[in-house]
Amino acid sequence: MNRSTTHHGKKFSSFFCNLFGHHYIVSKKVTQHIKEYKCSHCQKQVTTDVSGKLSELTPQMQEINSTLEDMYRKRHNRQVPQVA
Repeated sequence: MNRSTTHHGKKFSSFFCNLFGHHYIVSKKVTQHIKEYKCSHCQKQVTTDVSGKLSELTPQMQEINSTLEDMYRKRHNRQVPQVA
């Protein structure tokens, strides 16, 4: 994805997002229901919370998502029988 930047950079991106709204793309799939998103313009990071709404991705939320991803992966690997 080619993107031209100006010397105003982040100011223009934040203005664009303030005017038109963020354009979030999935940056990480934690579980089937919880994902982390990143705005393609201003790089703001959000995640889905317990109620399914988007909330800002804080270091505490990153740690929670990481732990949840590990638990989900271990449980999923344990439930799927491995074919020999």
